[in-house]
Amino acid sequence: MRVSKNSYYTWLRSGQYKRQKSSISLLKSRITTIFNQSKQIYGSLRIQKSLEPEGLVYSRSYIALIMKELGLRSVLSKKFRVCTTDSNHTFALADNVLNRDFTSTQLGEKWVSDITYIKVSNQWNYLTTVLDLADRKIVSWALTEDMSTENTVYKVWLQARKNRTITNNHIFHSDRGVQYASNKMTSVLKASKKITQSMSRKANCWDNAVAESFFKTIKSECTNRYSFKFFLEAYQVIDQYIKWYNYKRLHSSLGYKSPLEMEMELITKNNKNVA
Repeated sequence: MRVSKNSYYTWLRSGQYKRQKSSISLLKSRITTIFNQSKQIYGSLRIQKSLEPEGLVYSRSYIALIMKELGLRSVLSKKFRVCTTDSNHTFALADNVLNRDFTSTQLGEKWVSDITYIKVSNQWNYLTTVLDLADRKIVSWALTEDMSTENTVYKVWLQARKNRTITNNHIFHSDRGVQYASNKMTSVLKASKKITQSMSRKANCWDNAVAESFFKTIKSECTNRYSFKFFLEAYQVIDQYIKWYNYKRLHSSLGYKSPLEMEMELITKNNKNVA
């Protein structure tokens, strides 16, 4: 480096070396804390994005190097996929109104919903969710022991309506599953002129990609890491994860903001526009 011995020892005596060492120690401490707070899920990119608001701006490669030195490695479980869509029914189907337009700047404008399997003991339970495309927040969810319309889609729809107001041009999108096409759900949705029901095309999971993506995320980051023996155990773990997901988890499609941060931004922006 073409630095003389005299200059090097002067640098050591100046205290700059100690300050630099202290700074690295702080960085390592924050990386470890953020990693553990994420339940050992975050990799170098999300940890980098978490550090930036604190004024700790470092390259992703440097964060990855320190994580390797600390022995911190993101724990993501194996992929597992089961099809839950029963489209073999005689109920009427809605058009694909959403048409893969997963963007929205208004809370309550576009919701996507889906159902997936969660294994509890030796039986399947069913997780149903409603997600708002504006802030990617899970507006409502339910874990049930059966796939009846009343305990899955209808239940989460009623809860979602309590939790968040919808716009006058609301789109409720799902796959072609019998629960979504049932008379009970279609009659509820048609009762309001605000709501347009939308369904994916046959055998096309990409039409409901955001809902599918959430299930992939919760399984790889959460449920596949457990062997649930009891319903209450599964419910509590999923409840904790979804709260963390809504309030803390940095979302790549939101510019590495959490759903809560994006929700606050949209509320503030809307209030300014109204004023």
